[in-house]
Amino acid sequence: MAILVRLNDHSRRGLTELSRKSSLDADKLESALGLRFNDKNLLVQSLIHKSALNEIDHLTVGSYERLEFLGDAVLDLIISNELYQRCEHLSEGGLSKGRSNLVCGPTLSQIAKELHLGKLLVLGRGEQSTGGRETESILAATYEALIAAIYLDQGYETAKQFVLRTFGTRLDDLSQVEISSSNYKSALQEHYQAQGFSSPTYNLVAVDGPDHDPYFTIEVLLGESQIGIGNGRRKLEAEQNAAENALNKAQAEFGL
Repeated sequence: MAILVRLNDHSRRGLTELSRKSSLDADKLESALGLRFNDKNLLVQSLIHKSALNEIDHLTVGSYERLEFLGDAVLDLIISNELYQRCEHLSEGGLSKGRSNLVCGPTLSQIAKELHLGKLLVLGRGEQSTGGRETESILAATYEALIAAIYLDQGYETAKQFVLRTFGTRLDDLSQVEISSSNYKSALQEHYQAQGFSSPTYNLVAVDGPDHDPYFTIEVLLGESQIGIGNGRRKLEAEQNAAENALNKAQAEFGL
């Protein structure tokens, strides 16, 4: 069975065009995932990049962007819960560092490659020609979107089992999670919490560059005041750089 999308009478041409742009076979993908979707639209949407929307008429599902937003939160909850349950020796800061090291672009994109999601992505011609199927940020976002699709269709427990299975040996011994000394976000948070302040927050200022290779600018705020700013090819990288910038400023001003 080729791509399954619920169609109205005006959508047949869109599905035909979509089929030409992707090798997606919903039945085979479901078998590979070990799941059977009640709403296959969710499965299909998790694999559609926004660059394809302008090239496919009458498509009745959108891109994966909204699913990515939800999947990011679901994934954070799953990994946070696993760390909390398995790593009783870790403090709040240690738990945050452990989660950051596990939920990161390189890891998520590698899992997406193991699931062969890049081959199944529905991309516009521009993204296709510039290597979008191998782009780290796109692959990581697709994996998160797929988690959201499973969560919406099957519930939290099924999404959790999928994450634990696809993370595989990365989660075998969370008591040995490697804590990086260069985790500036956690260091900044610990510093201000020790001073009795609330945790710093991060705000996306700008996204530059093409879809397949975005460049993020993020500011870190303490209350409503900007205390640092950073850039990066991934949001997490930009946040880390913003936190490092804030720590450097604090050290220069107050001798921390």
